[in-house]
Amino acid sequence: MAADITKNLYVYCWVSFCVLFMFTKLAKSDNYIVHMDISAMPKAFSNQHTWYLATLSSVSAKSKAETNPTISFSKLIYTYNHVIQGFSASLTPAELESLKNSPGYVSSVKDRVVKVDTTHSFEFLGLNSGTGAWPVSSFGKDVIVGVIDTGVWPESESFNDNGMSDVPSRWKGECESGTQFNSSLCNKKLIGARFFNKGLIAHISNITISMNSTRDTEGHGTHTSTTVAGTYVKDASYFGYAPGTARGMAPMARVAMYKALWEEGAYTTDIIAAIDQAITDGVDVLSMSLGLDGVELYEDPIAIATFAAIEKNIFVSTSAGNEGPDVETLHNGTPWVITVAAGTMDRDFGATLLLGNKVSINGLAQYPGNFTSNEFPIVFMDTCSNKTELSKIKQKIIVCQDPGKEDSLNDQFNNIQAAGNIAAVFITNSSSVDVFAQSPFPAIFLVQKDGDTVVDFIKSNTDPKASIVFKKTILGIKPSPRVTSYTSRGPSYSCPLVLKPDIMAPGDSVLAAWPPNVAAARVNQDLVFTNFNLLSGTSMACPHVSGIAALLKAVYPNWSPAAIRSALMTTSDQIDNTGSPIKDIGGNLRPADPLAMGAGHVNPNRALNPGLIYDATVQDYVDLLCGLNFTQQQIKTITKTSSNNCSNPSLDLNYPSFIAFFNDRGAKPNSTTVVEFGRTVTNVGDGSFTYKANVTPINGLKVTVEPDTLVFKTKYEKKSYKLSIEGPKQLHKAVLFGYLTWEDSGKEHVVTSPIVATSYKIEK
Repeated sequence: MAADITKNLYVYCWVSFCVLFMFTKLAKSDNYIVHMDISAMPKAFSNQHTWYLATLSSVSAKSKAETNPTISFSKLIYTYNHVIQGFSASLTPAELESLKNSPGYVSSVKDRVVKVDTTHSFEFLGLNSGTGAWPVSSFGKDVIVGVIDTGVWPESESFNDNGMSDVPSRWKGECESGTQFNSSLCNKKLIGARFFNKGLIAHISNITISMNSTRDTEGHGTHTSTTVAGTYVKDASYFGYAPGTARGMAPMARVAMYKALWEEGAYTTDIIAAIDQAITDGVDVLSMSLGLDGVELYEDPIAIATFAAIEKNIFVSTSAGNEGPDVETLHNGTPWVITVAAGTMDRDFGATLLLGNKVSINGLAQYPGNFTSNEFPIVFMDTCSNKTELSKIKQKIIVCQDPGKEDSLNDQFNNIQAAGNIAAVFITNSSSVDVFAQSPFPAIFLVQKDGDTVVDFIKSNTDPKASIVFKKTILGIKPSPRVTSYTSRGPSYSCPLVLKPDIMAPGDSVLAAWPPNVAAARVNQDLVFTNFNLLSGTSMACPHVSGIAALLKAVYPNWSPAAIRSALMTTSDQIDNTGSPIKDIGGNLRPADPLAMGAGHVNPNRALNPGLIYDATVQDYVDLLCGLNFTQQQIKTITKTSSNNCSNPSLDLNYPSFIAFFNDRGAKPNSTTVVEFGRTVTNVGDGSFTYKANVTPINGLKVTVEPDTLVFKTKYEKKSYKLSIEGPKQLHKAVLFGYLTWEDSGKEHVVTSPIVATSYKIEK
């Protein structure tokens, strides 16, 4: 009898274990960001945190996933104070459904993986110590820039605080200790260092964080933060390339690092916790080289968090993404931030190929190793597709002709690398050549015309020889700037009626500080290390604008984020250093349109004196959200209040650019329509000014401005105008564009805004 009871009990326990195991498998927890209505908090609770804990405890009990009320502590990830009214938590599907019935619940979104968009630039931008934005802004003195990234290498010379005054008393931030990071590592330059990974840990069970502190183990954060505000470092270079004195855009600004991007992953729960803390700490500018793709504004935690930042008058700079040259690939199309595209500089890194007949030819190269200057036999191997023949060649320079097919240059590169030859010369017109320039083996890349010279030399000599000299830095490259091929293009998915990107900045081969224990490159099979690295991407363009915004913030501390954005956009350059329209590498070197480069290439010195600004208030953004036909709950998710004033809904934000969609595919032939925009500009110049409008002709469209003259008698006076675009209901071209320019009679100010008409249709 006892044996039967024991047996039955064993069977019962085994079945119970199996059921529990299956339930656990089926009821897998996930991270959610939960928006709550603070007005629904019962008076019994002293603060939001305790209310959220009690709510989670109740949810856990109701779902029967756990009956222990203390489980709420393990389920809660963050309580947010500014970026949203709410919290993040690890919830099972049953718990999430139960939570939706809790008092005060507004909405929730699942945690998402975030995409990271990964010396000479200050000179290229016209910044100098004698005149312009640097001396006028005192080099960004005392402006505090918060950077959300992979952390910092605090020992870098770029963070030295020589000559800096005491930390501003308004600063509330801290320097947190952690693994290999002591709070004493902060100084008057690096004034804050915090790290956020609770969301990451909740996502991945039994995870081991390799560096549980603000110390940078990837390099990205050290690079971006010193691009923003690195101090002066002499004799900086990347293995001899780009030699000189390195410095950031705002060398006297302060840096606060918020590490929320980890080698192990990056999630929105941690990123918005970092933004939340940055707001509390008192940053003036936020720089974020990251983003989410294809997300509605009310479902984008980063967009929602940055709305809270601009409510606190914090300027937010973001990267456009690296998914170009395709259109509609841009992220951070948020109307209240600035979205930055990447351009080239007037600097190239290369090598010189010296032929035996004394002819020298320059090409692109970033080979980081040392290479002998001796002559070697040089041989032409056509497309370098025969791996067997390539492997037979020893101690010769091999020349390859790129046939121009998809991935053909990549195939050649891999073939040469596998063969292990002395050096290679690639003849190519590929727009992606920069990807291969930082080669682990000696390689130089030539354009077709120069390649033909090399091939002719080889074929006309019985014993052709050549040598290669690497580590050349060439300045004054023309034309420049150009739009990079990889920079993501608009229109924006989240808000297509606001033209994005906003502006372009240097993003190609940018030199900035780097952790000395993180490999910067490879020479053959060996990793090599350096204190400064060359990186490319909109990740590098974004901090340029963040730093320049810090300069403007130092001069105009009371300007709104929209005013600073306007000043940057309307004074940007559309013309390159040859006097021609800026070209787009990803568009076969055609003139770049604003969907690729925004208003133009940033010009810090001109931005200092914009003449007119297009300002926007928080209510203007609310009017836009109302005009987008968002529900009250969706708007509340963004604004954190139920008392949103939607009495004046408008899709026409007071923005320094214009985009009109002519995409009625069912329109009758030759039928036309008119799209109208209303704008208000504020005179920020000293004294009275009369501005006259001018619109560049756009073939197939009729653009009018009314009135076409604006007279300002006093500083801060506002004037309004209307811009109308008449065109076919269905545009026959993908993009048409031009520019509206307001110029004052004394020609002191030229205020330029891009105009785009497009047939693109955003599919949602």
